[in-house]
Amino acid sequence: MKKLIWIGCLSYFVIGLAHVVLGSILPVLLQHYDRSYSAGGELIFSQFGGFLAGVLVSPLLNRRFGKRGGILIATGLLVCAETAYAFLPPWGWMYVIAIAAGFGFGMIEAVIGTIIIAAITEGTAIAMSRLEVLFGVGALLMPLAASPLIAAGSWRLAFLIVAAFSLVSLLFWAKSSFGPLQRVLDERPSRPAAAAASADAAASATVPAAGKSGRLPYKGKQWVLLGLFIVFFFLYVGTEMSLVNFMPAIFIAKLGMSEAAAALTVTFFWLAMSAGRLFAGVVAERISYRIYVLISCFAALLLLVIFPFAEHRIAAFAVILLLGLFMSGIFSIALVFASKLLPGAEESTPSIMIASGGIGGAVLPLLTGWSMNHMQVAQTSGLLAAFAAVLFLLSVAAWKIG
Repeated sequence: MKKLIWIGCLSYFVIGLAHVVLGSILPVLLQHYDRSYSAGGELIFSQFGGFLAGVLVSPLLNRRFGKRGGILIATGLLVCAETAYAFLPPWGWMYVIAIAAGFGFGMIEAVIGTIIIAAITEGTAIAMSRLEVLFGVGALLMPLAASPLIAAGSWRLAFLIVAAFSLVSLLFWAKSSFGPLQRVLDERPSRPAAAAASADAAASATVPAAGKSGRLPYKGKQWVLLGLFIVFFFLYVGTEMSLVNFMPAIFIAKLGMSEAAAALTVTFFWLAMSAGRLFAGVVAERISYRIYVLISCFAALLLLVIFPFAEHRIAAFAVILLLGLFMSGIFSIALVFASKLLPGAEESTPSIMIASGGIGGAVLPLLTGWSMNHMQVAQTSGLLAAFAAVLFLLSVAAWKIG
């Protein structure tokens, strides 16, 4: 189990790198292609469209190749896509590459998240937070590496950094043995019934059998909760991705910062995210998942309301640090919270929530990119605050219904 968690952490580190690499270099990438921020939003939309496809197609590939086989396919695709990015092909091909990259890290996240939530029944929030810490570290280090690369004019190497770590992850998944979980990871439900039954019997002590019938196991008010959390994850991931992809551009327009310095804003955000995730699981287990999510969403709303009024760099960076700290555990804790409120659906709920987040991560940055082109920076910040307001209201509803 420990080996699975740590290799899963490595994969989440890679996902963190891949999630923010475009945003870290977006201003210079658009300048290179002579494109607007709307085009940047379209590129991010394409990547998260691929992310959604990866989440949705993952069950099909898992049935054909097993969970580990699916992770190997997805990670290999990510290696190829990030390498292709680095060659800076014609702009039209960038959309195709973005879809492939998104598919890769979307499938990786869905499969690993499902395995962890299904296999670990106690201290689930702590295990998920550990994965999310490494996601945050990856998202933190990428803009930190991008800043000097931008200054040196070698910013395309940022894509090769992601490709290199993806290759390392691929090798670990290919060569490692996972003991009692080996059959679970390599199981192919499409095998003949006798073989499948044998594998199910061997794995039953480790992974719950929820969702094996292929039908969604929800009933009564669970459908209301499911719908509520679908919208919640749509808005949360969309807001987070809008922040990390357009934060440098916002700081350039708002405070007149250089492109290299503005890239560091994402580093500060993910530094706070990573620090917060070290404690998020423990805090959530102590005060309850629902209270943790409620407080975090309220703090995020308050900070996004304050942000347009932060006219000095120190104040703006302080808001970003606090925002990263309070948003740090929302995704992982809300994912565990949703799974606990919908018992018997541990196999399906994480994938549905991650897919919802993928849609939000595609749609809302597209809207944010349009806003950057057609509205003032303060109005774009207000749009992000509006997203946070709805998140807070949804967290209140979950607290009441759950």
